[in-house]
Amino acid sequence: MTVLVPLFIGVLYVLVNSLIAEPHRRRFNAVMLGGAGAAYLSGGGLGIGEFAFTAVLTYLAYRGLESWTFIGAGWLLHTAWDVVHHLRGEPIIPSAHDSSFGCAICDPVIAIWCLAGGPSVWRHARPWRPVRLRLGQRLGRRSKSSAWTYSTASPSAGPRARRANPG
Repeated sequence: MTVLVPLFIGVLYVLVNSLIAEPHRRRFNAVMLGGAGAAYLSGGGLGIGEFAFTAVLTYLAYRGLESWTFIGAGWLLHTAWDVVHHLRGEPIIPSAHDSSFGCAICDPVIAIWCLAGGPSVWRHARPWRPVRLRLGQRLGRRSKSSAWTYSTASPSAGPRARRANPG
C-alpha cells in the first residue's frame, strides 16, 4: 500500500490534468510545480537549503510556463528532495512518517508524463467519437432522419468528416 497509493495518486493526477486543454494544461502544471517547490518551507529542517530549493523550483516553474521539459525536470528534482527528506526523517507531513517516501514515488509518474509533453491520455483512450442518437434510432445504423453514426475521424476534421457515407 505504501507504493500503490502514491502510484495511484500520480496516475489520477495525470488523468485529471488531461481534461485541461492545452496550453492551459502546461501553465497549470507550471503553477503546481511552483507550489510543490514551497511544500517543505514551513518545517523542512534543511535550513537555508529549503529556500534555495524553492528558488530553483520557482525558476523551473517559470520556464515551465512555455516548456514541458522544465516542468518534468522540476518534478524529478522534487523527487530527489523528497528522498533527502525521507532519509533524514523529516517528512513533508509531520504526522505521516512515510509522506515524503510516497511523494518520491508519485512525483516521477508526473515527471514522466511531463517529459512526454503532457499529452491528454483521454484522446488515446477513446478512438471514436460519441454517437448522436435520436429517439428510436439503433446503434450503428443510420436512420432516415439522421446521418450520424460511429466515427473514427479526429475532432479537428470537422463535421463533414464525421458524417456517414450516404451511399
